[in-house]
Amino acid sequence: MDNTLAWHESLELHEITAFNSIGLMKLKTTLPKIKNPELKGLYQQAIKLMEASIKELLAFYPHTPREEDEERKQVDETLFQGDLLVLTKTAVRNYSIAITETATPALKKVLVNQLNKMILMHDDIFQFMHKQGNYPAYDLKKLFKHDMQLAKKALSL
Repeated sequence: MDNTLAWHESLELHEITAFNSIGLMKLKTTLPKIKNPELKGLYQQAIKLMEASIKELLAFYPHTPREEDEERKQVDETLFQGDLLVLTKTAVRNYSIAITETATPALKKVLVNQLNKMILMHDDIFQFMHKQGNYPAYDLKKLFKHDMQLAKKALSL
């Protein structure tokens, strides 16, 4: 493998690592609340899968630009922020898909309106996270360092 990942693949690596880390934390904090044994087993299976995925992805982080000695940030608050960001991003994607599948003009109008509101909400959350220093989108070195911290936190729960 080349010593450095391309920018576009580094950004995709960031997106999927952050998504998996937040998802893993959510799964692990929800697991104790699950009463149905079969569902609990599925959660445990999903946790193992997510942990393995994150470990595989982390192996690529040494090939991204990042700083080694940046101060570690508190990750718990980032979980809540990131969860909200991922929720709105997924909603934007889901609305977009639903709009392409909708033939009824009145429903399409409602979905487009809701999509636009969700896009604005996503931006509000991103701006908040950026201001808090929890989404350094314009500094890839910090972004990748932050991903690694978040992923390690998720694996340690």
